[in-house]
Amino acid sequence: MVTEEALIRAADPVLVFDGDCAFCTSCVRLAERYLRQTLASGGWTARPFQFADLAALGVSKERAQREVLWVTPAGEVFGGSRAVAKLLLRSGNAWAYLGAVLTLAPVRPLAAGLYRLVARYRHRLPGGTAACALPRRA
Repeated sequence: MVTEEALIRAADPVLVFDGDCAFCTSCVRLAERYLRQTLASGGWTARPFQFADLAALGVSKERAQREVLWVTPAGEVFGGSRAVAKLLLRSGNAWAYLGAVLTLAPVRPLAAGLYRLVARYRHRLPGGTAACALPRRA
């Protein structure tokens, strides 16, 4: 049986995010609104990890809880700031330039650190709630 995620995976990249986090959901909605307007190289689909077939996408629930993920049709998985860079690159125009900057060797560690900081404190950011807090590591 072919799952919905398998069909999506064959066509477009999938942005997997935490649908229980109001901050994450707001960010994805903004991306859907503003980045799709300049879409130059094809579409993408956003999917809360709570409703995605993670096994079909090739990602673990633990990873999906900790960071946004960009899953390509070929099955490559990029997480955190690299996922954001891939989304921006896919969106075209000026957004693609910003995505390209995020992939530069001197910028990558800074982008990754900033992403981890935002992810760690997302429950304290505008729109965040207690449900946005990352699960504690065992």
